[in-house]
Amino acid sequence: MIYDCIIVGGGPAGLNAALVLGRARRKIALIDNNQPRNAVTHASHGFITRDGVTPAEFRRIAYEEVLRYPSVEHIQTEIISINKIDSGFAVHDSFGRHIEARRLILATGLKEVLPEIEGLRPLYGKSLFNCPYCDGWELRDQPLVVVCENPHVFHMAKMLLNWSKDLVICTNGKTFLSDEQKKSLEAKGVVVNEQTVSSFMGHDGQLQAVRFADGTEILRTGGFISPNLIQTASMVDHLTVERNNSGGFSTDGSGRTSIPGLYSAGDVSYFMPSQLVFAAADGSRTAMSVNMDLTEEEFELF
Repeated sequence: MIYDCIIVGGGPAGLNAALVLGRARRKIALIDNNQPRNAVTHASHGFITRDGVTPAEFRRIAYEEVLRYPSVEHIQTEIISINKIDSGFAVHDSFGRHIEARRLILATGLKEVLPEIEGLRPLYGKSLFNCPYCDGWELRDQPLVVVCENPHVFHMAKMLLNWSKDLVICTNGKTFLSDEQKKSLEAKGVVVNEQTVSSFMGHDGQLQAVRFADGTEILRTGGFISPNLIQTASMVDHLTVERNNSGGFSTDGSGRTSIPGLYSAGDVSYFMPSQLVFAAADGSRTAMSVNMDLTEEEFELF
């Protein structure tokens, strides 16, 4: 069997793409390894009608809706490789299966690389987060810490003042802030600490204090971490898909990559902002492009 489209990735982008293509009566293989990046998140916010939903509940509802359409098949497996073939694309999984389709959407998302700081992981997704738009409301007016090891730190600090005026900004040993930026933040009451963070201390997921390399500590009840984001779609590296400045796949604005028939949707293309609503919308737009391209091809043939 040759599918109309294989969708690799069962996050909001892949699921919304499957929904749109299923409703367009396309034969779809939705392939997912059931390892969502937001699995540690207690709730997702900013998506109208789903504000506060847990990632697990979001996926349950989404799969229930998508699989109502008989032409959509869900295959839970790990993709090993993807190759371009005459008829489209061939996907090979960890069970040795060979799956073919005329078109392919990459919706694999990104992988977070967190700073190697003792005590971070038990708190991440509970009182330490990465997105103020997702979790800033829940931490409003609390004493917060921000750990950011990139030039985005100044923007992050300014933005977080919308949620709390009690901020300590940590660059974890880096020197991205200029003297002018530091003075600007300090004038707003923001504390800047450029020491290395040695550990986070907390209990049952609740942050209590931050310890620095010199042994000093500050009391904090929550905060934000800026992880590095890297591609997870290594199975197409050999296809030399063009990349954009952020390392995502370059597209024409409608999901089409530099390789004919290969599309990308969601975080895998844009990296930021990493939110459900953005990814789902991009999945919908890309699916429409796939259906349009298939329709044009079929119309010419028949």
